[in-house]
Amino acid sequence: MSSAAERLAALKARVAAAVSGPGGGGSAAGGSSSSHTLRNNTDSSAGSIDIASGRTSGLPPSGGLNVPLHPALENLNATFTSQSSKGFGRGGRRDNKKARPNPYLDSSPATVATAEGDAIVEAAAAAPAPAVRARHARPLQFNEQGKYIQQGNALRRQAALEAMKKRIAEQARKAGMDEIPSDKNFVVEAPPDIEWIDQAYFAEGKTYDDLDMPGCLAVAKEKTEKTEKTENAEGQDEGQDEGEESIITDLVQHPIPIEPPQDKLVPTAKPMYLTKQEQKKQRRQRRMAELKETQAKIRLGLVPAPPPKVKRSNLMRVLGEEAVQDPTAVEARVNREIAGRFDKHMEANEARRLTKEQRHEKLATNQEKDAAKGIHMLIFRISTLANGQHRYKIWKNAEQLALTGVCVMHPKANLVVVEGGEHSINKYRKLMLNRIDWTQNIPTTIPTPTPSAVGRLPDANGHTGKGPSREWLASEEEALPNNQILLLFDGETKGRVFRKWSSKICDTDREAFDFLARTKLETFWTQARSSS
Repeated sequence: MSSAAERLAALKARVAAAVSGPGGGGSAAGGSSSSHTLRNNTDSSAGSIDIASGRTSGLPPSGGLNVPLHPALENLNATFTSQSSKGFGRGGRRDNKKARPNPYLDSSPATVATAEGDAIVEAAAAAPAPAVRARHARPLQFNEQGKYIQQGNALRRQAALEAMKKRIAEQARKAGMDEIPSDKNFVVEAPPDIEWIDQAYFAEGKTYDDLDMPGCLAVAKEKTEKTEKTENAEGQDEGQDEGEESIITDLVQHPIPIEPPQDKLVPTAKPMYLTKQEQKKQRRQRRMAELKETQAKIRLGLVPAPPPKVKRSNLMRVLGEEAVQDPTAVEARVNREIAGRFDKHMEANEARRLTKEQRHEKLATNQEKDAAKGIHMLIFRISTLANGQHRYKIWKNAEQLALTGVCVMHPKANLVVVEGGEHSINKYRKLMLNRIDWTQNIPTTIPTPTPSAVGRLPDANGHTGKGPSREWLASEEEALPNNQILLLFDGETKGRVFRKWSSKICDTDREAFDFLARTKLETFWTQARSSS
């Protein structure tokens, strides 16, 4: 074991060898090259140094300053001269001074004691320095406001469209409507080549596309041979008489005036309603005026004085002594007068009462006035019409309210189309949506087929009606829980589509579609079948 003084001397020798360079220059002499290997120094006070291992003999192996520098750290003292990478001083200002080398690092390649280490260090020193990438400032790229919102909305619309197409296809497949052409209902007809109001001004076979061509417009009528001879004899120019023979003249054609349709919908002015006190006052004043006029006629002798109105309450006061002498006879006479006045009142009421024909005529007149104000249409979809009472109520109320339309009956859906005046339509809407219980069912017994009843269907009263018999129109169930009604359309139309009320039994969708296509109502059948 060496003493403490020997170890201290050896440590000082190692520090001196590590700090001193090969040229003997100090670290402050500008180059500042420091060797990473230990030199072989001998000192009288220190022991011998092992050259191969770079450690002093007699000391335990240890690290410290004898460890060589890693090759990756050799270029730390290099000065970068790139124009793009310039240093900044304090306060963000550029520092134009040259970068000073690190005085504590040696710019010379490091060496190690071993041969393998020397080879690695020499290869690292001979390798070129890695190229420094120039830093370029990347500008900020901002997205426009709503860019991703629009993309999201477009994706959602596309997804909703695809889902709607699948849903419509599935509903059509379930309803068996694949064979019904539904696209033609939305095709708009192309405009004509020439409108009928302009046909007289165009030559034969000419259209609006030929306006720039000469001879397109036929503004002059064809001249006869006699007229041409006269013009040639007189030497007149053809262009001068063209205005006289032209179909365009100074005459003004006034169109036939058409009454505005909105005038029919204007409600009539209603009289002002009086309160009870005002009605009593008006009645009192009117009766007083009539009484004064009657009294004036009686004074002049134009009208005889009326007999006194005797009642049981004023019997003694009006008759006086006569009532005292024979009260029984007076009472009988008063009773006869009371009965006579009652009979006269009832006869007057009977005379004012309308007869059955007059009531029907008045009802028909009011219904015509109601329809003249505007035609309204209702379209209902009913799941089933197996109950005969339902069919009877639909038909009877439509007949009583002077409504026209049709009831299309189908095994899977039923369509009721009614049209008429506003008052009648309102009453029919309340009947269909509120008054009729569509879940109630009274089974009807189908009669045994006979030669006279084959093809007939019994109604609510059991009588055989017109039309072919169908099994799906007669249900034996006590209730129809799944039967429901749906209002498909409620609005005003231009005019009546049907002339009367009728019914139609259709076994297939194509038959019902073609039947309603005659009145251009086939879209409602498609809607009714798709909602089932």
